[in-house]
Amino acid sequence: MTPTRFILATLSALAATASIAAQVSVGGGYQEPAPTVDAIPELAGVTIIDKLDSQLPLDATFRDDRGNLVHLRDVLPKDRPAILQIGYMKCPMLCSLVMNALLRGIQDMDWTVGQQYDIISLSVNPKEGPELAAGKKAGYVAEYGRAQTASGWHFLTGEEPSIHALTESVGFEYRIQPNGEFSHAAAVFIITPDGRLSRVLYGVKYESNTVRMALLEASQGKIGTTLDRIILWCHIYDAQAGGYVVLAMRVMQIGGALTLLLLGGGLGWFWWQEAHARRLAPPSNAQPGVAHH
Repeated sequence: MTPTRFILATLSALAATASIAAQVSVGGGYQEPAPTVDAIPELAGVTIIDKLDSQLPLDATFRDDRGNLVHLRDVLPKDRPAILQIGYMKCPMLCSLVMNALLRGIQDMDWTVGQQYDIISLSVNPKEGPELAAGKKAGYVAEYGRAQTASGWHFLTGEEPSIHALTESVGFEYRIQPNGEFSHAAAVFIITPDGRLSRVLYGVKYESNTVRMALLEASQGKIGTTLDRIILWCHIYDAQAGGYVVLAMRVMQIGGALTLLLLGGGLGWFWWQEAHARRLAPPSNAQPGVAHH
């Protein structure tokens, strides 16, 4: 292939990359929105306030499933993110919908609770205690079905001041109803290793790819591979779509950089070949020898 043909082929590849990126940005990255839960009675009059990047109250105290008094900072893993679910143990419907949906999402992931991330479940009912928490934890750990992961599951109960401090920090609203049940919104919260709110995943459907990318985003580079981080860089969270969608400009930037590398490397190789051929060729101005008598 001549240098001219190589350049034309490289430019064609760049144009193809731009075309693909444009097509993906229009439709390929879109995900169906999570199913609406507006009709569920527990959601009447409550919502989730946007408080991304807010700091959680690390000094707030709770009881773990063994009855030990713990600070939130002791529960949060220092080397990986966490998924925070808020509800209550005896919730008749919505909390189970959220936890079961989350369980289905993480079961499809190759990352494991207690290794790449932790699960924290908080009860907003101050009347619930460690015994209920222990039962819930045992059930979900068994359903999760992966050995030696119990240390990554944290089911917490506590008193109203600590509960309010944590729910307030992530924008989770709730209220007690006349029948003693609690009304609250449906979502899970992705928490960074240093205890900040990174992302809120709304609704009662959590796709494994969405959960994985939210955890990667929150991990501050502490989990995942280089390829994972490149993929995340090419995506942006779309709340309306309920997931991460391709950011066409970043795909084009990567395609452009790769094309420039390919172009530069190819031209360098051609130039080296030509220089090497010139060195090996006999001198063109050599004069025929003259015979002497």
